[in-house]
Amino acid sequence: MPIEYGAIDGEPPAPVSFRTVHYRAGTVFPQRRQPWGELNYALQGVAEITIEGVLFLSPPQYAIWIPPGAAHDAAARQDIHYVTTYVAAPLCDDLPKTARTLGLSNLLKAILADFAQRGIQQPESVEDMRLAMVLVDQIRAAPHFSHYLPGTDDILLGPVVAQLQLNPGDRRSLAEWARAAGTTERTLSRRCQVLLGMPFSDWRQRLLLLTAISMLERGDSVQNVSRQLGYSNPSAFIAMFRRLTGTSPSQMRQR
Repeated sequence: MPIEYGAIDGEPPAPVSFRTVHYRAGTVFPQRRQPWGELNYALQGVAEITIEGVLFLSPPQYAIWIPPGAAHDAAARQDIHYVTTYVAAPLCDDLPKTARTLGLSNLLKAILADFAQRGIQQPESVEDMRLAMVLVDQIRAAPHFSHYLPGTDDILLGPVVAQLQLNPGDRRSLAEWARAAGTTERTLSRRCQVLLGMPFSDWRQRLLLLTAISMLERGDSVQNVSRQLGYSNPSAFIAMFRRLTGTSPSQMRQR
């Protein structure tokens, strides 16, 4: 049976508060709207949050930003270790106005880890309040994407993205894709950075991760997923998966 987790996720921040929690597989979070912003960050596992009807996914190294007033619900398909930062509405004025996937800086992660280690849920000292404001600055400065796996209909890059989504295991290099598209590797690389917001290698790794999660959830073996995604051996696939999710493919499939 699903485990329903409270109607309101956290106390109103004043002006910033934090929570680090383990959620069991099967936990569900009913839809809600809240008058504050949230930064949601998985230390281990993969979080799935539907915000205004759009599904966002955040493996470790990436976070999901939910602006004040956005309708959202979530589910934990596996055990996850999760950090949530609540930001009062006045501090959200120059933060993203729509839901975004954010890249996390080492500084932001270090501040959250420090607060968690010291059990700080609400900064009270002058020093901790300064750290909390630095964290808000880091949210503001973080690279952000409209989706964990952005797409494009660009005349050169669009067909490459579409073909890889049909066949994620295609291991052709960017140079090979460029030749097939009748352009240069430099041109295609630049378009990846501008139109997708990240290098080609990062985009393809995200595609592989999402495809792997989908295949594991439907019951495919680790060996089959590894082979279908073009890995030379399961060990290389397992290493990639563990690095990006904090858990192994077998553990995720069992949960």
